[in-house]
Amino acid sequence: MEKKKKSLAYRIITEKCPHCGQGAIFEKRRGLFRFPEMKERCEICGYLYNREPGYFLGAMYVSYGLAVLEALLAFLACYFFFPGLPTLAVCFIIVGVIVLFSIRNFRLSRAVYMYIFPN
Repeated sequence: MEKKKKSLAYRIITEKCPHCGQGAIFEKRRGLFRFPEMKERCEICGYLYNREPGYFLGAMYVSYGLAVLEALLAFLACYFFFPGLPTLAVCFIIVGVIVLFSIRNFRLSRAVYMYIFPN
């Protein structure tokens, strides 16, 4: 029986190969503060992840969009759940949220960019 294909959103969030949907795009994390490393090719189908120098410059726009969305959600959470919070505290919370999710945004933005521009 044929394996059931995962949804596109699931494959992007779990950072799987845009060609086969099975191979991991990034190496496993070896340390908490280490920067993520991309694999050169998919271990299942041999799909080339890193095309040429500068290929992922467009992924910065995706990362920026994710950071703006997270900042907006953090602001709305502060505004509705903690209405008496000082403005400076809200600013620090928003910056903290952006910094907290920065590595995840890096990984996710590259995966999204590969799915948008596969070849």
